Amino acid sequence: MRSVVGWSNQVRYDSVIVRFGGEMGIKGEWTRRAYEKLLLKNIKKALKHHGIPYEKFIHKRGRIYIKTKNAQEIASKLTRVFGVSSASPAIETTSDMNEIVQRAIELADTILKDGSSFAIRCHRVGKHQYSSMDVCKEVGKQILEQLKNRNLQVHLKNPQFTVNVEVRDKYAYIFAETLHGVDGFPLGSQPKVICLLSGGIDSAVACWLAMKRGCPIIPMYFDIAPFTDESATAKALDVARKLFEWSIGFSRKVYIVPHCRNLETFVTESPRKLTCILCKRMMYRVAERIAETERAEGIITGEAIGEQASQTLHNLRVLNEIATKYPVHRPLLGFNKLETEELAKKISTFKISTRKTEGCSAAPIKPATKARLEIVKRAEQQLDIEEMVEESVREAKTVTI
Repeated sequence: MRSVVGWSNQVRYDSVIVRFGGEMGIKGEWTRRAYEKLLLKNIKKALKHHGIPYEKFIHKRGRIYIKTKNAQEIASKLTRVFGVSSASPAIETTSDMNEIVQRAIELADTILKDGSSFAIRCHRVGKHQYSSMDVCKEVGKQILEQLKNRNLQVHLKNPQFTVNVEVRDKYAYIFAETLHGVDGFPLGSQPKVICLLSGGIDSAVACWLAMKRGCPIIPMYFDIAPFTDESATAKALDVARKLFEWSIGFSRKVYIVPHCRNLETFVTESPRKLTCILCKRMMYRVAERIAETERAEGIITGEAIGEQASQTLHNLRVLNEIATKYPVHRPLLGFNKLETEELAKKISTFKISTRKTEGCSAAPIKPATKARLEIVKRAEQQLDIEEMVEESVREAKTVTI
């Protein structure tokens, strides 16, 4: 075995190992293949969008191997593609034991420092003249021999560094780093949904969670100015823009619905304590109309039990009553505020959502927390609800961002 000490100051990665989300692997054969094919398509869209070149894709069960000189950059970008469980920049070689050992030593030479502890892990698929344990023993032995002047130690339970070997039929991949992805299902594996996006923390996270389950989103923002300031619309669009970073290759359309007249009508002509309930029921009505136009399959909201006065379980039932054509999905139903905020930080919407804007000045001082459906309906009967819906839909505009 020739010495490779001092081989390079940087690792010369030439491949990326892309691992699929765990749930994809337990699907039926036809569904799994369809999901993997869609994920491959979404990955190619992401790489094209970011302008990162690659040489070829090798698609195997549960894996995609990407041949590229930009392995670290690609691995980082793909952690934001739904359906990717993890990605590792790697060195490709053959499944010959001597080649595996040689390349593993080269990698170890670049990452192991004096006095480091390390371990070898091997995952193997296919028939070979050696076992995974054989690989671990031989690679570890040769690293200790070749780098004996560094006082290295083998620590199987809690090593400072791990040299990983993945053997797949005639090829092997050597890597030391695994970047965790967001998992979930490939975007587009489920139908699109209408998302009520306020620009706040909750609705943004709800949108993202729907996307993680494979649903492309069409955000809908209800503009209530002057009941809030003009910056609220800009904030909502900035949140949508950040969410669309997770859906490269899909629609970037946002509906902006003028809602001021509706809200003004509720404030002046209906019981004051019902303003929030009447406002949200109107949003549901308009969302159903847009869902029908867009051929969506549901409506997503950021409502959580008890988060606001209109979100008590009783009031949620009153809200649900008006949605007769499309289901209303609430991904955050059982989340508390801290859990939602942590996820908002993870997906990079938190800073935008917490930008200061004026709160809704139409909100009553004492909103109904247990609104009676018959009273709500009676209040709506005093208004020309159908015309209000028609006007909202007619004046809604779309922007692509």
